[in-house]
Amino acid sequence: QVQLVESGGGLVQAGGSLRLSCAVIGRTFSRYAMGWFRQAPGKERELVAAISWNGGSTYYADSVKGRFTISGDNAKNTVTLQMNSLKPEDTAVYYCALDRWYSGSTKLRDYDYWGQGTQVTVSS
Repeated sequence: QVQLVESGGGLVQAGGSLRLSCAVIGRTFSRYAMGWFRQAPGKERELVAAISWNGGSTYYADSVKGRFTISGDNAKNTVTLQMNSLKPEDTAVYYCALDRWYSGSTKLRDYDYWGQGTQVTVSS
């Protein structure tokens, strides 16, 4: 069994920063990817950033490139999303997810485990 536990959401003014963390509890996998998705009200859930198990490969959505940084710590089984220069359009529930087969996919269906979500609100 695998659990993903997120922390670090909150309310911030535009231009500010937040740091999200996700702890992976339970079994581990040899090759996997970790992703951060977000879902704003009335919109589909989208992948904003992902990282491979060894940190050698990362993905960023165009909307967050240059502002968000994803990193992983295998020793602590955590993945972090540093969000800088936040904009009101970044407001959403952010979800941590794990792709146990390292499919390289950006699609929700290819991620096997999900956290409960954490709210990020950016005020203008």
